Amino acid sequence: MHDQEITILRELIILLAVSLPITFLFHKIRLPALVGFLITGVLIGPHGQAFITETRVVKRLAEIGVVLLLFTVGLEFSLADILRSGRSFFIGGGLQISLTVVAVASIAFLFGYPVPQGVFFGFLAALSSTAVVLKMYTDRAELDTAHGRLATGILLFQDMAVVPFMLLLPLLAQTSGGPDIAAGPVLLSLGKAVIGLLAVFFAARMAVPFLLHQVIRLRNREIFFLLVVLLCLGTAWITNALGLSLALGAFLAGLIISESEYSHRIVADILPFRDYFASIFFISIGMLLQVGYFAEHWLFLIGLTTALAMTKTALMAGAALLLRYPLRSAILAGLALAQVGEFSFLLAQQGQLAGLIGGEAFQAFINTSILTLLATPFIIQAAPWFADRMGLLLPASPAQPETCSLKGHTIIAGYGLNGRNLARTLKATAIPYTVLEVNVDTIRSAREEGEPIIYGDITREDVLERAGASCARIIVFAISDFAATRAAIRIVRTLNPHIFILVRTRYAAEVDELLSFGADQVITEEFETSIEIFSRVLHQYRVPGNIIANQIRLVRFEGYKMLRGISLDQEKIGRIAALLAAATVDNVQLEQAHPAVGRTLREIDIRNKAGASVIAIVRDGSAMTNPGPDVALQADDIVVLLGSHAELDRATALLTNREPDAPAAE
Repeated sequence: MHDQEITILRELIILLAVSLPITFLFHKIRLPALVGFLITGVLIGPHGQAFITETRVVKRLAEIGVVLLLFTVGLEFSLADILRSGRSFFIGGGLQISLTVVAVASIAFLFGYPVPQGVFFGFLAALSSTAVVLKMYTDRAELDTAHGRLATGILLFQDMAVVPFMLLLPLLAQTSGGPDIAAGPVLLSLGKAVIGLLAVFFAARMAVPFLLHQVIRLRNREIFFLLVVLLCLGTAWITNALGLSLALGAFLAGLIISESEYSHRIVADILPFRDYFASIFFISIGMLLQVGYFAEHWLFLIGLTTALAMTKTALMAGAALLLRYPLRSAILAGLALAQVGEFSFLLAQQGQLAGLIGGEAFQAFINTSILTLLATPFIIQAAPWFADRMGLLLPASPAQPETCSLKGHTIIAGYGLNGRNLARTLKATAIPYTVLEVNVDTIRSAREEGEPIIYGDITREDVLERAGASCARIIVFAISDFAATRAAIRIVRTLNPHIFILVRTRYAAEVDELLSFGADQVITEEFETSIEIFSRVLHQYRVPGNIIANQIRLVRFEGYKMLRGISLDQEKIGRIAALLAAATVDNVQLEQAHPAVGRTLREIDIRNKAGASVIAIVRDGSAMTNPGPDVALQADDIVVLLGSHAELDRATALLTNREPDAPAAE
């Protein structure tokens, strides 16, 4: 027993010792850690350097990783996610999976595999890697783009599809032996399992919120954590007793808890354990790869990987085009989902136990899957270039006669939160505008509200012409797709050299490149958040409004160059000094309780006591400039003051009976 414990400890040490430097390396080169875990498994497994030859313990730990992985997927899944994803979830996900399963099953049938086995191969190919794709899209700030939202919705549908796939495995295993095997008993047992699963779900849905609430009232973190682990493992054990998988029960437990207000806390508590055990799961998958098999069949495997990636990309792009997404977004999403997902490994292991896959077919799947995952980061990085080249092959649409029905208008590229807010402001001020958008659901709802919105890809010259770019005054890019924005700026600048191009971007590193492509002004979310924070802090210290405004202009000066550490020449430094030397003006709104109310300016004597001057009084929406000394102040008056920071502070104290700030505030 002691030797067995030492063996377990030795294998865990080897796992950590090898995976840590590889994961660190992948982090440095900005590749997902999942790929590093797979390579770790290949290196240390029995078919690699054979640091670990007894994989039984690793497989047991990997099972825990799968349970926790599906538990957290269930936790992060909710009805709100489905509603937010809309058509990309229901129609896009359904189309992508259906087309992939049918295509792969048909190809497998042509190569002599039974139909049930071909359908199982389709299940394996239909799933993509949520972990890798979302990690890459997050790092590239593309989650909010059209293709990012489309890919996310389909990935969410794929994660849900794992559940029916697992439920269908026993049926496929029974029918794969030939058409003479009766499916009735299998369907009956499957029906019983589904009924039991639903009973567990509804019973837990009634009991779990009550239990969580009672434990939260105890304010004991240990008891709360133990209850969560009990719910996860207990539900997994019950589903296993019903003839289903442990992972399915864990997903069910997460789904039950996801509607609770404590789900975010549970995710935070369980995340470290999930990441550790899930890493062991991916390492165990890498151990399955036989290096000798790859060396003997590398040409076939690379060809199979290429064929699979191209097929998945084409089917995914086709589904996106059916949803009326632009070709560029369809290609980007298709390339992003071209790999085989982590849940496919789980299905493959279950299928191996059920006799649906084995031998060389299993090795071909493992090798091909790992190759697609290794290639995914490079495919996503090259996807914009490829999509742009594909777009050039399409003929431009004929020019629309109404191209310049508006003149001097604003074009809003993207109808997200920023685009909608801008459109409301322009409508309120009677400034003409046109919106460009690619999301069909967004377009439909916007048109119902009477918005002048056009369906079209901003990287297409004919679309920009239709929006009137050649005669517009301003174009605002309110989207998160950096590559598309960059391409569109070039086209717009060619169509209209005098148009003002305003771009919103997330990262300061993109400012110079966007300016070099022709943008007139780039608004950076990173720095604009900083501006909002410091302006509110200065306001709390009663720093005059024009001083705050000068500081804001200073930060935005020359594309935030000062904040980015870029040196400025002497002429620009002089312009900055002029900003800071500007006159200091502030205003004070009087309330009924303020001592200045009912008194004249002569009685208050602001000039002699504080050093500031009253240059105007705003009353009932009208301004009295240079008011005389006999003007009496009233409640709700806005007194406009001129003076230094310290003088304004003393004048405010006279008017409101507030203690002036310390001299250091000057």
